[in-house]
Amino acid sequence: MAASQREISISEFFAKNRHLLGFDNPKKALLTTIKEAVDNSMDACEEAGILPEILVEIMAIDGQDDRFKVAIQDNGPGIVKAQVPNIFGKLLYGSKFHSRRQSRGQQGIGISAAGLYAQMTTGKGPEIISRVKRKKAHHFVLQMDSTKNKPMITRDKELADWHLKHGTRFECTLEATYKRGKGSVDDYIKQTAVANPHASLTYLAPGMEEPMVYEAASKIVPERGEEIKPHPYGVELGELIKMLRQTNSRWLSGFLKEDFCRVGPKVAKSIIAEAGLSEKSYPSRIAREEADALHRAIQKAKISSPPTTCLSPIGEERILEGLQKETDADFYAVCTRPPSVYRGNPFQIEVGIAWAKPGDDHLDVDGDGKITKIKKKKRGTFDTENLLGNADDAIRILRFANRVPLLSQQASCGFTKAAISTSWKNYGLQQSKGSLPVGSAVILVHMASVWVPFTSEAKEAIAPYDEILKEVRLAMQEAGRKLGVHIRKGKKISSEFQKRNYIDAFLPHVGIGLQEILKLEPEVREDTVDMLRATLESTRKI
Repeated sequence: MAASQREISISEFFAKNRHLLGFDNPKKALLTTIKEAVDNSMDACEEAGILPEILVEIMAIDGQDDRFKVAIQDNGPGIVKAQVPNIFGKLLYGSKFHSRRQSRGQQGIGISAAGLYAQMTTGKGPEIISRVKRKKAHHFVLQMDSTKNKPMITRDKELADWHLKHGTRFECTLEATYKRGKGSVDDYIKQTAVANPHASLTYLAPGMEEPMVYEAASKIVPERGEEIKPHPYGVELGELIKMLRQTNSRWLSGFLKEDFCRVGPKVAKSIIAEAGLSEKSYPSRIAREEADALHRAIQKAKISSPPTTCLSPIGEERILEGLQKETDADFYAVCTRPPSVYRGNPFQIEVGIAWAKPGDDHLDVDGDGKITKIKKKKRGTFDTENLLGNADDAIRILRFANRVPLLSQQASCGFTKAAISTSWKNYGLQQSKGSLPVGSAVILVHMASVWVPFTSEAKEAIAPYDEILKEVRLAMQEAGRKLGVHIRKGKKISSEFQKRNYIDAFLPHVGIGLQEILKLEPEVREDTVDMLRATLESTRKI
C-alpha cells in the first residue's frame, strides 16, 4: 500500500473532478470557458485604465455538431511573453489570490481549467496571441502536463504584424453544446453588458448572420480598488500564527500596527494587555498558547470596520444605465447599501429593479355602447433581447458578484433566499409563500467584495452568510418601497381612467332613458347629461 501512494497534482484532481469548476456538461462547459476568458479580459483592461472592447466568437466546426471553436479577444495591456504559458497552462497561478481588493478572478484556476478541459475533450490545447505596447505579438500553442501541473509549449512564434497594438486573444476547441435561452452564453453576454455599461461587447455565435454589438453606455473606467491589509476580525488562529512567524516587525506592538488595518497604537496596546503579553515581545517567539490568548483578545477589542477603498461597486447611475440599455421597462429603482463586513472582509450590496406594467387595460364595447369585457395586454415571454419575462411568471433575478453574472444554482444562492424572504406584497407584487414574486420585472443584485464567499470553485452561487442576507434584504426593501409608490400611483391613475371610460360609455344611455321617462326636449336632455357629467367629475378623486 505504501508503494502505491503518490502526490496528486492539482491538475489531475480537477481533471477528474471537472464538475467542481463548472464543466458539468457540454452546455455549461461552453459557458464557463467564455465566462472565465471574459472575466480575465475585463480585469486586465480595467487595471490598465482601458475601456474594454471585447470580441466573443463561437464557431461551429464543419461536420461536428458537438465541437466548437471559441475565441475571446480584448484590447487590454497584453501579457509579457514569459508569463503567457503559466497563466494559461498552469492551475492555481495568478496574482489575485493574496490580493485584498476587488477583482473578478480569485484563485487563478478558471482560464487554465478551460484550456485543460479543451485538451481533455479534443486533444487540442489552447492558442494564445498577446501583444504589449511597443513589442511584437507572440503566438503560443500550449499543452498541459496534468501530472506535474506544468505548461508545455508546442509553438512559440513571433508575429510580424498583428492588427491590435496591444491586447490578447484566447482560442480553444472543445466539446460543447450551444443553445440559446436562460443560462446560455447569449444570456451571459446580455447580463455582462448590463453590469458593465463601460464595456463594448461584440458577440458572434452560430446562426447569426451579423455579430451582435453591445455598445458602451459609459466612457468612464471604474475606479480600481486599493489593496488593503487584513482586518484582525477576519484572521483565524492558524493564520495569525503564520503571520507572527513571517512578519518583519521586531516587536509585537509593531506587528499589530503594521500587518493589520485599523489597528492604531491605542488599540494595539489594549489588545496586548488583554492577552497578558508584552509590547516588546518578539512575534516569531510567540508560543501557540500565547497566540491563542492574542487571538481571543483581538475578538474582544473594539476595532473599526476595514476601509472600503478596496471596493469598486457599479454605482447607482451605472446600474440605471445598464438596465435602461438592455431592458424595456416602465420604471426603474436603484439602491446602494453602505459598506458592511463579514469575517473581516468588506463588501457592498447594490440592487436595481426594472418593472414593466403588464399592459394597458381597455374596454370592449358593442354597437349599443354596452361594455362586454375588460382585456389586459401581456408582454412576451423571456428572450435574450428583453430580460423582462411574462407578467404571470416569477420575476428574474440577475445575480452578480464583482460585476460577473451568476447563471447557475439560483435556488441555493443567498441572493435568491433573501429575495424569497422579502415581503414583495407590500410593494405591489404578487407573491406566494416561500417563492419569488410574480410580475414582469427584473431584480439586479450585485455584491462587491475583496473575497466573495462562493459555494464552490465554479463560482455559481453566493453562500448565505447572515451578514450578506441582511444587507441584500435591506437593499431590496429600499428599492421595493420606491417600486411600491410607483405601482400604487399607476393603479390609481388606471382606476381613474377606467371610471372616466365608464362615464363616457354609460351617460349617453342614461340621458336617453331620462328623456323617454320625463319627456324631455333634446336640448334639456343634453343639459341634464352635462350636469350629471360635471357632478360625477367633481366627486371623482383625482
